[in-house]
Amino acid sequence: MSEITPTRAAVLELQDERRAMHEGYEFLDEKRLLLAAEMLRELKRYESLWAEFQKSLQDATNALRETVSRHGFEGVQIYPAARLADAAFEIEPQSLLGVRLQQAKLRASLGATPEAINPSPEAEHCRRVFLVVIEQSATLAAIGGNLERLRHEYRRTERRARALEDVLLPEITGTIHDLESRLEEVDQEEAIRVRQA
Repeated sequence: MSEITPTRAAVLELQDERRAMHEGYEFLDEKRLLLAAEMLRELKRYESLWAEFQKSLQDATNALRETVSRHGFEGVQIYPAARLADAAFEIEPQSLLGVRLQQAKLRASLGATPEAINPSPEAEHCRRVFLVVIEQSATLAAIGGNLERLRHEYRRTERRARALEDVLLPEITGTIHDLESRLEEVDQEEAIRVRQA
């Protein structure tokens, strides 16, 4: 039994509260749909870029294999390292319902490197394809971060919506029903008293 005194004002107040909770639930439900749609868009983008990344990684592996075939492991180890010139992240922040998202790109070019003792086109090609892998990795990392933040917010929203739907709304509906039943009993008792008087 509810501890609330059964009055019409209490019933009306609880009905207003239930209406506000229901609106909150509808908002959370809509938010879930928007977050899920954004996750699907990001996932599709990630899968597309992942396929490109896998191809670039295979190209880089093949280029490294050719370079090792030409120079040997020791020759590759002492080959002068490439310096990234003007390397900079281009980050474009976005927000979706309070969730911080970002699009990121790494812009870099191969800078001047010391002259190799035994230069080869295979080693230079290997440098270029690994630069592509690095650039693609930055974009994939940003999308992966977006997916993780969206997943976290979706789960949080899901918990709140379920709490409203499965706990709070049924509880307040039960309280309203209980108060209305008690008010009917009070009205019936009053009607009986009036007839007896």
